[in-house]
Amino acid sequence: MKLISTINTAINNVVWGPVMLTLLIGTGLFLSIATNFIQFKNFGYMMKNTILGMFSKKQHQKDASGVSPFQAVATAMAGTIGTGSIAGLATAIVSGGPGAVFWMWISALLGMVTKYSEIVLSLRYREKNEDGKWVGGPMYYIKNGLNLKWLAALFAIFAMIACLGTGNATQSNSIAVALESTMGVNPYITGTVLTVIAVAVILGGMRRIASVNEKLVPFMAVFYLACSALALFVNIEKVPAAFALIFREAFNFKAAAGGTAGYGIMLAMHYGFSRGVFSNEAGLGSAPIAHAASSTKSPVQQGLWGMFEVFFTTIVICTLSALVILTTGIWETGTVQGAALSIASFELIFPKVGGIIVTLSTVFFALSTILGWAYYGEVSVEYLSHNSITAVRIYRCVYIIFVFLGAVGNLNLIWSISETMNGLMAIPNLIGIIGLSKVIKTTTADHFNKLK
Repeated sequence: MKLISTINTAINNVVWGPVMLTLLIGTGLFLSIATNFIQFKNFGYMMKNTILGMFSKKQHQKDASGVSPFQAVATAMAGTIGTGSIAGLATAIVSGGPGAVFWMWISALLGMVTKYSEIVLSLRYREKNEDGKWVGGPMYYIKNGLNLKWLAALFAIFAMIACLGTGNATQSNSIAVALESTMGVNPYITGTVLTVIAVAVILGGMRRIASVNEKLVPFMAVFYLACSALALFVNIEKVPAAFALIFREAFNFKAAAGGTAGYGIMLAMHYGFSRGVFSNEAGLGSAPIAHAASSTKSPVQQGLWGMFEVFFTTIVICTLSALVILTTGIWETGTVQGAALSIASFELIFPKVGGIIVTLSTVFFALSTILGWAYYGEVSVEYLSHNSITAVRIYRCVYIIFVFLGAVGNLNLIWSISETMNGLMAIPNLIGIIGLSKVIKTTTADHFNKLK
């Protein structure tokens, strides 16, 4: 076990090290140039065709081959808006300082184009399975676009394993820990309830998962946004100072203990970029799997939802979380971190109920992630097994078992291995995106030329 942990740590240091983070950010910049900075130039068009047009019939139309565009994005956002929006953001502030928030914004602005590109390719190269349903994702555009079947299989393997840990066991563990610490709920009770929910939803396949997430995601997003906005209203006079602190610390060139200049800004950039990627998953290749199931015929239209995902998750939700923490000042004590820092911040503003707010948000965020990543793992297994129904059913059962094990177990090693697999997913995915960048550029140009 110690050997496994040592090997995993060595790999993890590489896949989540400076080179990988630089590659993720560099890919976002490269694609931004290729698409004429679509995230800025067409921001209004994106908003009009996503959240502002959410109630149009077009966003909720579906057929026998797939789910509606909104159901697809709800499932993708269910997998994206996880505990990283609460615990991950708090960790970034504690470890990298308030300036890390600024670099999270930068990673998100570039990540918007990366996720847009993933989804465009996912719809361009998707296939119909034996049931006549659309399936897609990095494994399909790597195989069909670059003809690199071995690389596509590698992505599917990494994704299948990561789904069991990052998207499942670690999430149920977060729910169990939160409920036990704030409400005294026994982890075995939490594990049992979560398992029952998983059985009821996951065994119904993508359509049932999408149907549940279509209702759960808007509710949990509005709940957390409302609570955060109310908390900031209470401390409204401190908000301008919090923003000023973020910008000032983002470019703090303080030296390290050994005298290395620029230590402060490098630390802020590292945690800002890494936690930014964790919060929105741009470049990892997970969300495109859900978007490929959409019945829409336009890759660009669905890609716009991917841009909105990153904007909403990192620019909106993470910023609100950061401001709540910074306006209370409790982060400066250094006594609490992670989810505990968010809980302590809300408790200062809303005594007795602040902890419950963060706990309920954690439950919603983590549960939606469990349901969303169940589909990612299922599609990966389906790809590797050449559409074997038996293999998919076995994986579903294993996935459900991990829901319970995650709630009642100690997951240090599982978390670490899953985090490594999550990072490894990015390598074949980024190769696919960069290799097919001309397709992204042409598809985007054709769409907007037709509009003109």
